[in-house]
Amino acid sequence: MTTERNTPAYVWASVHDAPVRDLFPGIRLRPLWSGDNGAKAFVLEMDANTRWQGVDVHEPGPEEVYVVSGVFNDGDRDYPAGSFIHAPAGSSHVPQTTSGCTLFLFYPEG
Repeated sequence: MTTERNTPAYVWASVHDAPVRDLFPGIRLRPLWSGDNGAKAFVLEMDANTRWQGVDVHEPGPEEVYVVSGVFNDGDRDYPAGSFIHAPAGSSHVPQTTSGCTLFLFYPEG
């Protein structure tokens, strides 16, 4: 007897094929995925010596950050490649870098 599994198909994206949105000079956002519940995944690219304009407030939900390459600074401390950061809802920071960095961003609640 064969049992069929009714599982959804994988969804995938290539960073190189993702559309680029310039957020600030030297800071680019590439959307990778958006879920039905508002969850979203992005890659953020920051050139050397760039800084977010203003304060980045995490609303309505948390932000999960994985530093893919370079060194990311949240305005308080440096996070080298391989670092994971959980920023709870309502928290804030000023993203910046002196060396340049690439981040994977996940918003589980949109």
